[in-house]
Amino acid sequence: MATLPNPLPELVADPGGRSLGLRLPAGRLIDATDEGSRPEPSLWHAEPRAAPGDWTALGGPAARVGLLPVLVDAGDGEDGPGSWVLDPDGMSYPGDHDAEEVLVEFWEEYAAPDDEWPGLAEAAPGADPDVRAVEVADALVERLPARGAWHGQLRLALVPARRSADIPTVIGWTGPENQEDDMGRLSAVLRSWEDRFGIRVVALGPSDLLVSVAAPPATLHEAEVVAAEHYAFCPDTVLQFGSGDLREYAEMLIDARSWRFWWD
Repeated sequence: MATLPNPLPELVADPGGRSLGLRLPAGRLIDATDEGSRPEPSLWHAEPRAAPGDWTALGGPAARVGLLPVLVDAGDGEDGPGSWVLDPDGMSYPGDHDAEEVLVEFWEEYAAPDDEWPGLAEAAPGADPDVRAVEVADALVERLPARGAWHGQLRLALVPARRSADIPTVIGWTGPENQEDDMGRLSAVLRSWEDRFGIRVVALGPSDLLVSVAAPPATLHEAEVVAAEHYAFCPDTVLQFGSGDLREYAEMLIDARSWRFWWD
């Protein structure tokens, strides 16, 4: 897929990133894929655990050189993304897909035959998306370690991506492979949510995705339309958190500052 020029190879000889105007802690460059190593790494992540303020201190300057921040879950050990199955060369370009066409295809596959697709939810005004991302990222690392999706091992990572929505595709994330093995199609949906709801990709685990939301639905009606998009995007999330009931799940989305998705 098309990406910006990748600054990460410069960190091989300059781990602190000073040539890029950065001051990075000790970290790891990830170039592993399911078929071996790539010529260029697609992700760098810090070795120390993430702390409140890291997103702003490291992610802000890095964004100016084409590296976008995301938190990655190192799990119970220290391997993190180095042990994930990554396939960056197998992903299509998100801009080649229409978000609603992708969602309708999944809706027709997973929804009940008599459930009608409600169409895309309308955009709504909200907070500054980048400010909201900082709030969600800092809150997430501040309350760790905690029980749940994350294991208290979150690291700040940097990815050479044009848009936050493209981060999973650029690194070749295969968390949703039981539903869709081309993350480019799902990043097309994330791009649409970026445009309509001001989302940012904040955290990734082996099969978990957390996004911040600057403009969440404010009413139950609005939330029900968004819930349908979530069900098409990741049915497992609605089945787990909403017991399969879209109205029950929609109630959880009203004014929610983050959305979490999990693929079984």
